[in-house]
Amino acid sequence: MATQLKHHIPLVLDQPFQEELSFWNRRRLAPAFPQNMSPASFGDDIVMQRLQHAFLEELRKEVIEEAAEAPTDADGFIAWFEKLKAIGPGQQDRLFPWLADEASRDELRWFLSQEAAGEAGFDDLVALTQVKLPARAKLELARNYWDEMGRGNPKGMHGPMLGQLIDILDLDTRIENTVWESLALANAMTAMASLRAYAWHSVGALGVIELTAPDRSAHTARGLRRIGLSGSERRYFDLHAVLDVKHSRDWNDEAIRPLVAEDPRRATAMAEGALIRLRCGARCFERYRAHFGLE
Repeated sequence: MATQLKHHIPLVLDQPFQEELSFWNRRRLAPAFPQNMSPASFGDDIVMQRLQHAFLEELRKEVIEEAAEAPTDADGFIAWFEKLKAIGPGQQDRLFPWLADEASRDELRWFLSQEAAGEAGFDDLVALTQVKLPARAKLELARNYWDEMGRGNPKGMHGPMLGQLIDILDLDTRIENTVWESLALANAMTAMASLRAYAWHSVGALGVIELTAPDRSAHTARGLRRIGLSGSERRYFDLHAVLDVKHSRDWNDEAIRPLVAEDPRRATAMAEGALIRLRCGARCFERYRAHFGLE
């Protein structure tokens, strides 16, 4: 597709493009060998980088006016940011109480397949984002990353916990079977974390995940408990329902606040990143509700 895209720009918010971007992200971030590099791969990467940038800028257009209204002083910005938990796009979506109390096992499996396939890997996103950040923020991201790594205990690593749930429920996480809205969420997060021109956007996007994830995780865990999963089997969601509350508080105090105090321009970028993440999530929830006939 990259060769075909050299001559025309496709819609960036559609299934074919998001699948292609997902496959490209998987390839470019995977450990490889020198012989995997070639003039042809360089050419394709240049095309995909341009298209990735166009995709991010399309998402920015949706939020730029709202983000410009965010305060640029540290205290004011934190107050604005924390309100996103209540009034941000996709918050209090009726999908999650339904998942908790009514969804069947197969409906929960479909939802979790989409969510798992669209999971960009919070640990890797944090690792990519922290490169060359100021020391105080870098340390907070390091502490967050260490928690994601189970503080050195393989059994406590968050990624394998999700992997265990994928195996238990036999989830289908293939890119080609994932709705574009979920792929777009992962692609947006990957782009912001890996492109240094969007590093401050990534700090805001990751921070708003920590801010808003606990309630959604608690509802999902309740649904999994209702269909019979044990505490160890649903541990990924039980853990995030509690741990992310502390992560959010620390992220705001130790990363966002000092970064904005040092350079107020970062507030606007973080606001854009947070709103991009929330709008991508809201698109997913709307698509999921349509799939389940909840509209």
